[in-house]
Amino acid sequence: MSVASPPFAPAADRRNALDRAHLGDIEGALGTVRSYDTGPRLTLRRRLLPLLGVLGPGLVVMIADNDAGTISVFSQAGHDHGMELLWALAILCPALYITQEMVARLGAVTGCGHARLTLERFGRLWCAFSLADLLTLNFAMLVTEFIGVTLALGYFGISPAVAVGVSAPLLVAATCSGSFRRWERAMCLMVVADLALVPLAIGTCGASHWDAGRASVRPVASGGIAGMALLLVALVGTTIAPWQLFFHQSSVVDKRITPRWLRYERLDTGIGAVLFGLCAAATMAIGAAVVSAPMHGPFTDVGVVASALKARVSPAAGAVFAISLFNASLLGAGAVSLSGSYAIGEVVGVRHSLHRRFGEARVFHGSFAAVVIVAATTVLISGLPLGALVTLVQALTGVLLPSTLILLLLLCNDRELLGPMRNGPTLNLVAGSAIFLILGLSTLLAISTALPGLKLPGALILTGALLSAGAVPLAVAGLRARRQRDRDERLTPWQRLTWSSPPLELIPLPRKTHARVIALAVIRVYVLVVVVLLAIRLGHLPLG
Repeated sequence: MSVASPPFAPAADRRNALDRAHLGDIEGALGTVRSYDTGPRLTLRRRLLPLLGVLGPGLVVMIADNDAGTISVFSQAGHDHGMELLWALAILCPALYITQEMVARLGAVTGCGHARLTLERFGRLWCAFSLADLLTLNFAMLVTEFIGVTLALGYFGISPAVAVGVSAPLLVAATCSGSFRRWERAMCLMVVADLALVPLAIGTCGASHWDAGRASVRPVASGGIAGMALLLVALVGTTIAPWQLFFHQSSVVDKRITPRWLRYERLDTGIGAVLFGLCAAATMAIGAAVVSAPMHGPFTDVGVVASALKARVSPAAGAVFAISLFNASLLGAGAVSLSGSYAIGEVVGVRHSLHRRFGEARVFHGSFAAVVIVAATTVLISGLPLGALVTLVQALTGVLLPSTLILLLLLCNDRELLGPMRNGPTLNLVAGSAIFLILGLSTLLAISTALPGLKLPGALILTGALLSAGAVPLAVAGLRARRQRDRDERLTPWQRLTWSSPPLELIPLPRKTHARVIALAVIRVYVLVVVVLLAIRLGHLPLG
C-alpha cells in the first residue's frame, strides 16, 4: 500500500473512476467511438473515426503553447536576429513531441495525472517542489496572457479594463460548463483560428518585399553571450513548459483515452507539434519582416508588431495579427489554468474533471476561477510591461524545466508503473540529450551572468566541464535501466499494446537509493542557484 497518498485519495479515486466508467467510449469534439466498436479497422473511414474521436488533447496542448508569451518571444527573435534562430525551433519541436508523447503514454497507461504520479512515486517533498514550481510559473504566465489580451484589444481602441473584465469571466464560464466535449469543441475552434498566423506570414513577407539577408543580424550582437543565452533559454521555456506536462496527461485521463487508443493520441500529438512549429516560424518571420532590428529600435512588446503590420502592409493585416494574439492569449490562459486545477485536485484527492459541473467539483473549478480572477486583477492594477515580463517568465520556465523533465524521465522508466510500456534505450538517449541541452543553455546563462568578462570559448569550456561531471551518474543509471528492460515478461503483441498498470495502491513504492536522492537534491540546488543568477541578470533589464 502506498504511503504517499492523501488520507482521502482512495475514496476520491473511486469517485473519479465514475468519470472513466465507460473507458472504451471516446467522445471527442470531432467524433465519437463507442466501447462496443471493437471490430477490425481495414477501411480508411474506420481508421479516421477513432482519430477524429481521440484528436484533441495533443492538438490543444501544442497550439495553446503558441500563446502570448510564445508570440512575444518569437517576434523578438525575429526582430533581433531575423530567421537565424530558426535552427533552434527545428531542435525544440522534436523535443516537444518527445516530452508530450511520454506524458500521454503515462496518462493512458496509468489512468492518473502527472501530479498524482509524482506524489506516489517520489513522495510529498518532491511533489511539493513540483507543485510549487508549477503554480508559481502558471500564475506568472497567466499575467502575461492577460497582458497579451490588453495589447491585442488595445489595437482596436478597447481599454484594458474592458478587455480583461470581459475576457476573464468568459474564460471561467466556458470551462465550468460541466461538459468536456463542449469545452474541447471551443478549444478546437480556437486552435483553427490560431493557424491564421501562417497565411498572414506568407502575405506579410510578400507584401513587404522582405530580404532575409538584410533583415538578419549576428546572433551575439544584442547583449553579448549573456543576452544570447537569455533569449535561447526563453525560447526553450516558451516551447516546452511544465504546465504542458500536467495539462496533457490529465487531459488524456479526463478524455478516457486508454492504451488501446495510444497510437491515435501519438498522431494527435504529432499533428499538434507540426502545427506549433508552423505558427512559431510564422511569428518569427512576421517579426523579421516588419520590425527587424536594422529598421527599428529595441524590441518593447508584441503590440508593436500589429502596429508595424498596419503601417507597412495593411490595416487588415494588423487586425488579423491582433485577433490572433487575443485568441492565443485566451487559449493559453485556459490551458495553463487547467493544468494547475488538475494538479491540485489530484494531490488533494477530490473530483477533478471537466465532465463535472461546479457544484460537483468545487475545488477543481474554484481554483481555476480564483487564479484567473487574481491574475486578471494583477494586470489591471500593476501596469506591467509584456516585453520585460515575458523575458523573465519564459527564461524562468526554461531554468526550472530540467528538474521537471528528469522526474518525467524517471517515471517513464519505472518498471513497476509502466511495465512493457516504459521507455526504450533510444528514447532515453534522445530525451536525456534534450535535458542536457536545456541544462547547457541555463548553465551558460548562469556562467555568463556570474562572470560577465568571460569570452565565449571559455564559457563553453566551463559549461561542458560542469555538464560532463553530471553526465556520469546518469549514464550509469541508464545502463542499469537497460539491464532491467531485458527482464520483461513474455507478452503477446496485443497484450503489450493494451497493457495497463494496476491501481497505484497495489504497486510497490520505488526503492530509495542514496544515488537517486543525491542526484535529485543536486539538481534542485543547481536550479535554485541558476534562478538567483537569473534574477540578478533580469534585474538589469529595463522594465519600461
